[in-house]
Amino acid sequence: MLDRDRYSRRVDAKALQEEALAAVARATTLVELDEARVKYLGRSSELKLALRQVRDRESGMALNAAREAIEQAVASRQAGLERAELDAKLSSERVDVTLPAGLLGPLRPRRRGSLHPSTQVRRDVEDIFLGLGYEVVDDREVETTRYNFDALGFPPWHPARSPRASLFLDDETVLRTETSPAQIHKMEAQRPPIYMVSIGRVYRRDTIDATHFPIFHQFEGLAIDRGITMGDLKGTLLYVMRQLYGPEREVRFRTHYFPFTEPSMEPDVSCFDCDGAGCRICKHSGWIEMGGSGMVDPYLYEFVGWDPEEYTGFAFGMGIERTAQLRHGIDDIRTFWDNDLRFLRQF
Repeated sequence: MLDRDRYSRRVDAKALQEEALAAVARATTLVELDEARVKYLGRSSELKLALRQVRDRESGMALNAAREAIEQAVASRQAGLERAELDAKLSSERVDVTLPAGLLGPLRPRRRGSLHPSTQVRRDVEDIFLGLGYEVVDDREVETTRYNFDALGFPPWHPARSPRASLFLDDETVLRTETSPAQIHKMEAQRPPIYMVSIGRVYRRDTIDATHFPIFHQFEGLAIDRGITMGDLKGTLLYVMRQLYGPEREVRFRTHYFPFTEPSMEPDVSCFDCDGAGCRICKHSGWIEMGGSGMVDPYLYEFVGWDPEEYTGFAFGMGIERTAQLRHGIDDIRTFWDNDLRFLRQF
């Protein structure tokens, strides 16, 4: 079996960065450059695999810095090669502008596909947390009520347990309403320290309208270790928000209630459209609500058999479609599921 910790330590981030930058510099065509990009930045590259297996903050930051340097070098080299290619075409190709438009069809550029905006945000979230040294997890979507409700401290009277709010397959089986059950499975399988983010589809019995849909995606972070405080949670959320919405974003926190965290709070990010002045997107408040967060309730430690006096941790969750809506100014969540090419081609 592969020792993942030893594998991540064997990767020399500096040497790998120098090797990649040299390969990028040697590329003389866009094809060669793309081959170098796939080799050093692809999802199966040595760097990506190392990032997925990293277990300590220092290694994660070093590998993430190498990734950013390689990405910048690829972008710079690509711009230079594209300019050179364009200059060569302009000097060698001729187009007869007197030909009828229909005859120019083969000369028109073909449209290429692109990632769905939800997928774009998901990959951005993965990169952010891999850079922080977190493990990315996606677990089962059909879940038991024990893990979806009981383990998370939902009281018997909680509205989420009602068939009017959740999609039950039988009395003890439900389509997961959030990705938090993946965190309970992780806690049962591994002792702390745990730093993970669970990403995937969730289901709720919502009436479809501009802001609700019965299927959507979430990402939920969990960090459990000795000595974790509310300050660690605030610092992590501030970093994530600024990575998603821009380095100038401000974050505020409001007290709230969630069954599985105590104390709990909701983070708001300063509106990226009006910069806090007030507009339609933020309902003229200058702030946008992003999700839920808080310190892990001791009940969860007891559920998995841990001593709540030994460990502390935090958890938070946000919607991927909501994040994409706010980043791109999309006012109707239904457009994410319509498969309308006029919408998707904008991304």
